Amino acid sequence: MKRYQRNMRGYGQTPPDARWPGKARIAVQFVLNYEEGGENCLLHGDPASEAFLSDIPGAGQWQGQRHWNMESIYEYGARAGFWRLHRLFTGAKIPLTVYGVATALARSPEQVAAMKDAKWEIASHGLKWVEHSGMPEHEERAAIAEAIRLHTDVVGTRPRGWYTGRCSENTVRLIAENGSFDYVSDTYDDDLPYWRSYDDHDQLIIPYTLEANDMRFATAPGWVTGQDFYTYLKDSFDELYHEGRAGSAKMMTVGLHCRLIGRPGKIAGLRQFLHYIQGFEGVWTPRRLDIATHWAKTHKPDHHMRPSQMPRKAFVSKFGSIFEHSAWIAEAAFDLELGPAHDTPIGIHSALLRIFRSASQAQRLGVLKAHPDLAGKLAAAGQLTADSNAEQASAGLDLLTDVERTQFHDLNNAYVKTHGFPFIIAVRDHVKASIMRAFERRIAQSSDVEFDEACRQVERIAEIRLESLWNE
Repeated sequence: MKRYQRNMRGYGQTPPDARWPGKARIAVQFVLNYEEGGENCLLHGDPASEAFLSDIPGAGQWQGQRHWNMESIYEYGARAGFWRLHRLFTGAKIPLTVYGVATALARSPEQVAAMKDAKWEIASHGLKWVEHSGMPEHEERAAIAEAIRLHTDVVGTRPRGWYTGRCSENTVRLIAENGSFDYVSDTYDDDLPYWRSYDDHDQLIIPYTLEANDMRFATAPGWVTGQDFYTYLKDSFDELYHEGRAGSAKMMTVGLHCRLIGRPGKIAGLRQFLHYIQGFEGVWTPRRLDIATHWAKTHKPDHHMRPSQMPRKAFVSKFGSIFEHSAWIAEAAFDLELGPAHDTPIGIHSALLRIFRSASQAQRLGVLKAHPDLAGKLAAAGQLTADSNAEQASAGLDLLTDVERTQFHDLNNAYVKTHGFPFIIAVRDHVKASIMRAFERRIAQSSDVEFDEACRQVERIAEIRLESLWNE
């Protein structure tokens, strides 16, 4: 099986209404990353110093050495930046989710006590603030277990949310397999939470953000002043608030770091944004755990049909009749690079059409000839396929008068004699009179033109059949 694991569809054209508490139009959620004391450092047993997300332009790791300047910037976040943010958010009565690196939390008991007193959620940000990309799977699994253990010892409760940040290709799967987390946030792929299935476990994903994030004070292109940050946050909020009309509530996440936004010249923009959103009705400012609890209660996992995960026999059994008596099309479609984007009527229709359209003219002619005459002998004898029978009945072709039956008989014979295949039309798009008009018009077309038209009608019939199949 060739299967494409990435999901390029998501919720598609019609994302769900979040149905936030109090009928809020938007949930604005603030995350404070607490990494200070968990970063790369020789004192932490690492081979080199930290080089990521600081105010040192172009910083690089110092191999085998402590980087005094880098360490002091991280220390600023714990010593001064955290408390400035604590005063701001407790004063605004807006709760935070803290992404807490376990080793950093263990080195900051007063900050942890302040987080707990403020009733902030303390989610896990991993054991250490280091890259996981080259970490063997067994080592990462062990690091996750140790992060949970240490976090529980320091905070007093297990973390219920997880965000690694510098993750590996295995991280989200390993967290889901752990089975103890209400949500995982190591994705940036949507504006709303969603469920992912891992074997028999449904894992809630609450996407995070790298764009509405103060990390861009330390990256290029990025923010220069607090006003830059405020303007971007305001524009994001305004657009989402506008989209969040009845039936389409939205979510916005803002990412923060003590050592970045905690500086006096940067935090002013954040304070301005908090004041701005508090001037609107219908704004909910929850913790991420509150979002997870709401979503799990309000939006259960949808175990809909997933053709991309079906074995061959089940796939062909399900879709082999979509093209009349032409199961070979489903057989070949199964071997395409199917993925989550094909787990919809449109997706499977696309896969089947690729096989039909790339087939030889003789093969496509065989598909056309597999279709029965409209209101012909097979219909009279009750020998149509279930799909064809229902389709012809939908246009009243099972209730013809003797005169109408004779008309169809004569037209069918003339059409096949002229073009070499039956007259095909998506009858669910028509009534009896419009079918008759199309019959009389198309019988006079050239066979090449009519062949193309018949193929288009076959494609439309397949589309209708798939829509009906999905709604069963």
